[in-house]
Amino acid sequence: MKTETLSRRSFLKSSSAAGVGTSAFMIVRPELVRGAGQEKLKAGVVGCGGRGTQAVENLLTANENAELVAMGDVFEDRLERSIRRLKESKETAPFANRIKVDPDHRFIGFDAFKKVLASDIDIVMLCTPPGYRPEHFEAAIEAKKHVFCEKPFATDPVGCRRFMAAAKKSEELKLTVKSGAQRRSQKEYLDALQQLRDGKIGEIVATCAYWLGGPVLQQKARDPKWGDMEWQHRAWYSFVWICGDQMVEQHLHNIDVCNWFMGTHPVRVVASGGAAWRPREEIYGNIYDHISADFVYPNGVHMSSHCRQYPKGSAQNISELIVGARGSFHLRGGKTAGTNPYVQEHIDMVSSILGNGPYVNEAMAVAESTMTCIMGRESAYSGQEITWEQIMNSKLDLQPKAFDYKLEMGAPPLPVPGVYKFS
Repeated sequence: MKTETLSRRSFLKSSSAAGVGTSAFMIVRPELVRGAGQEKLKAGVVGCGGRGTQAVENLLTANENAELVAMGDVFEDRLERSIRRLKESKETAPFANRIKVDPDHRFIGFDAFKKVLASDIDIVMLCTPPGYRPEHFEAAIEAKKHVFCEKPFATDPVGCRRFMAAAKKSEELKLTVKSGAQRRSQKEYLDALQQLRDGKIGEIVATCAYWLGGPVLQQKARDPKWGDMEWQHRAWYSFVWICGDQMVEQHLHNIDVCNWFMGTHPVRVVASGGAAWRPREEIYGNIYDHISADFVYPNGVHMSSHCRQYPKGSAQNISELIVGARGSFHLRGGKTAGTNPYVQEHIDMVSSILGNGPYVNEAMAVAESTMTCIMGRESAYSGQEITWEQIMNSKLDLQPKAFDYKLEMGAPPLPVPGVYKFS
C-alpha cells in the first residue's frame, strides 16, 4: 500500500484534485539509511503507558529488522510494566528477542526523553501525554532522529507553533515523521481519497466529524502519597494542560480526516460545550464531556464537529462523513480489509526511512489539525468565534514552568463561557 502526504498548498493550487502528485525524494544520506535496508533499525520509546507499549508492538510487528534499545518514562513502575509485557506476553512472543533494553537504557524522570535521544537509536517514538509533545519533538528533530509521533501534537497554541517550527526543520532535514493519526494509513481512507481525486463524488460541499464514545479515566482514586504533579500525570486525561480535552486528544482523528480530504484547515469556528455528567470532583479534572462545533473552510464549506464522552448506554458514533456534489463517503476507523492501520503506519514509516517507499512527513499536516482542534476547544470554552489568525497569534501557554513529583499545582476550574477569557 502506498501512503501519500497530502500537501495543502499543492492541493489548493491544483485545478484538479487528481493533479496532486505522489513524487517523493529518496533519502540517501548515509547517516539516515543504515545499509541496504537489512541492518537493524534501532528504536527508543518515550512514554511507556498503554499507547507507547502498543506502538512498540506495532513497529516490531511491522518490520522484522527493527529492535527496541531504549525506553524512558516519568514513572519507573510504568516503564517496568511495559517491558514485562513486551517480553513476556503471548502476543509479543514472536518479537520478544528484539526487546534489547538493558538496565542502563531504562531512563526515569522528567528528563528521560533527553537520555533516550542521546542513545544509539534511529527512530524515537513519542508517546507521552500530549502536553509534552512540542518539547520532545523539537529535541528529536535537533537530534536528527526519525519520529513516530503520537497525536495530538500539542495542547495549546504556543506549544503547537513550537511544534510547527520543528516540523519545518524536519522537512528540511528530510527526516521521516509518521503520526499516530493511523487513518492516514488505512486502506479504506486511502481508497476514498483516491476516488475523491478521481472525481467520483464531485467537489466537497460539506464534512462531518463524529466521536461519540465513552469516558476515559486512568485512575479511580488518588494515592495520598502523590503530589499534585504526580497525580495529574497519572490521571492525565482529566486535565487540560496535559491532555488538551477530548476534542484535542481524541476527536483529532476525525477532524484530521476532514482536513486531509479538504486539503486545508478551517479559517474560523463557533463551538459550544460543557460537562453534562462529569461530577465536579478531583478525579474528573477540568475538561468538558461534550463539544459541538461549526468550522468553516476557506472556500465556505462547513465541517460539523460533534464529540462527547458519555457513560455506557448512550449513542455511539465514531466516523467521518465527506459529502460531495454527486455522492458521499461515510468512513469509519477500526475494521479494515487491509493491514491493521496501527501496523501499516509503521510499515510506511520504515519504508520512508529506508528509501524503498514514498517519503512520509506528516508533522505539519497533523500539527494544523491539532491547531484546528485547539481552536474549536477555545471557542467552546470562551463562547466566542475564533479565527485561524487569532489562534495562530494566541499567547495561551498551558505548560508548567517547573516539574517535580511533589509540585503543588491545583487544577484550574472548569471553563465557563462568558467568564473564561481567550487570549
